Amino acid sequence: MIAWIIIACEVGFWIFVLAGLIARYVFNQRKLGNLLLICTPIVDLLLLVATVIDLKNGAVATTVHGIAAIYIGVSIAFGHRMIAWADVRFAYYFRNGPKPDKKRKYGSEYAKIEREGWFRHLLSWVIGSGIIFAIIYYIDNNPQTEQLFHIFRLWSIILIIDFLISFSYTVFPRQQKGTF
Repeated sequence: MIAWIIIACEVGFWIFVLAGLIARYVFNQRKLGNLLLICTPIVDLLLLVATVIDLKNGAVATTVHGIAAIYIGVSIAFGHRMIAWADVRFAYYFRNGPKPDKKRKYGSEYAKIEREGWFRHLLSWVIGSGIIFAIIYYIDNNPQTEQLFHIFRLWSIILIIDFLISFSYTVFPRQQKGTF
């Protein structure tokens, strides 16, 4: 059941984003649009509550429970950036705003973007891992929450791999095609 709640929360997140942007740019209701966009963290809170209730009621933690913590961390760390990305495009298509930048980045500029992305990933890992360990501590039943620790370890490995890839562009900058 928790898997369906995660899916519903992801859909709910994007419904609030789209509703907020449509209210803002199609119907020219800026305050309503802002209110709908501010509601996106409520979806995360609902997911967290549902996950904790499910585990407190005796469910054995699964990968899906760990994904709930990851989703919340990623939503908090990357949510504003995703909304800003969509906002620029809505402004361009519905209100003749500035054209979104599609220029490919190279060299140190691209390396900076990759490092910033990794730091956001680190923030999402800190938040999600904090949630994982808070749930483990709250439930206080190692056999029941063992899978959450496995999710933490896997995510930590992924974070290290992302670090190596992201920071490799600082040492080996991305070159523009046709140059050496």
